[in-house]
Amino acid sequence: MDKFNEVRLSLDKSSWGLHDYRNYNSELTEATQIALESFSPISNNTYEKNPIQLIDFFSGAGGTSLGFAALNSIIPAFKMLGGCDINEISASTYSHNFGTPIIHEDITKLAYEDGRLDDFLSYVGYDKNKPIILIGCAPCQGFSSHRKKRWNEEDDIRNSLIMAFAEIVKRIKPDAILMENVPEFLSKRYWNYFSAAKKCYEENGYIIKSNIHNAANFGVPQERFRSIIVGIKKDFTLPKGYLLANEYKTVRDAIGSLPPVAAGVADPKDSMHKSAAHKQSTIDVMRQVPHNGGNRPVGVGPACLDKVNGFSDVYGRLFWDKPSITITHYARNPASGRYTHPDQDRGLTAREAALLQSFPNDFEFMGKPDDIFRQIGEAVPPMLSAAIAVHLLIELLSITPSEEQLSKSPSSIENPVSSSYSSVIAGIKTKGKAIK
Repeated sequence: MDKFNEVRLSLDKSSWGLHDYRNYNSELTEATQIALESFSPISNNTYEKNPIQLIDFFSGAGGTSLGFAALNSIIPAFKMLGGCDINEISASTYSHNFGTPIIHEDITKLAYEDGRLDDFLSYVGYDKNKPIILIGCAPCQGFSSHRKKRWNEEDDIRNSLIMAFAEIVKRIKPDAILMENVPEFLSKRYWNYFSAAKKCYEENGYIIKSNIHNAANFGVPQERFRSIIVGIKKDFTLPKGYLLANEYKTVRDAIGSLPPVAAGVADPKDSMHKSAAHKQSTIDVMRQVPHNGGNRPVGVGPACLDKVNGFSDVYGRLFWDKPSITITHYARNPASGRYTHPDQDRGLTAREAALLQSFPNDFEFMGKPDDIFRQIGEAVPPMLSAAIAVHLLIELLSITPSEEQLSKSPSSIENPVSSSYSSVIAGIKTKGKAIK
């Protein structure tokens, strides 16, 4: 990896901003994503001396941090201080894979209770004299278009989490911040939450830029649209996907080599390669769905599905030669969407869901099957986070981008997008097809 030695030599903060390393972006992203595939749990002595600290709030299992850890194997940049999550099982998964302390904490208490943040930073070994990146991917379920009930109550919770992270940023003053959420986070409905946090960041010297990306453009075998928000105290370019639609990784690429398994029966060599033990009535429905992308025939399955629009994907099969639909924590259940295997009569296994989310085989999830599916579905795809990690590191190390470089970068979203999820995604897909 001698080609990246120039980048390695600029990791010390005194060397930041002296050169332009953006020409390394493509090759370094490719090398990092290749390295991701061979990741296995690490101990903290593998990154203890790395110069840039990293804390992952709302970490979940660690999908975002995993991209930074993969980059470490090429450029030893990041010292993982820990992943903080309110779910103890998720926090345990993070700790197990990254060799950090288990941090089972409520971020609102860290932000607002006297002494809690100082105690937390001391516990994880934070050094205020060294650079740091803060990740804050607040739980996205509350912003999803699928949530219809208790809007007012949930709005208060969402706002408190977003502003709690903003308060922590204000106090730590990191060199960069990274946030990921569903596209609706940048919609008219939630723009006031985003703009309030953005105002707080800008008042503390950050330039904030945001856009909506399809993870498939970054090598994830899944159509997963997410808002990405980056903040740095200088001007910078935003990440840009590198695959066209006809180059996307597919379901076949991700899971085509796995051995077949019957519903509810684990692969003897891989306990995660096991689907739910479906009822016979569910299996009977799946058997009547045409292979390789087929839909449930009218008159098959629960009669209620034929009476209401919007359930065309229920019991549908994935296409072998297309990316999967968005993997959620319901991906084990064919009644929740197009989550039936392309030709086997069962829902997805945890291993298949993890691979479609681009987790490497040796990443180890803690908990019971429901816990594992939840962690997989809630995660930022590591293949996406690897590309973002490379981009963010290069922007930190490089000189301020030229006007030409900024013009070629994805533009930041400065006004709310449509409140309709389908409208947001349709617009992005149309724009993507127009790019040649």
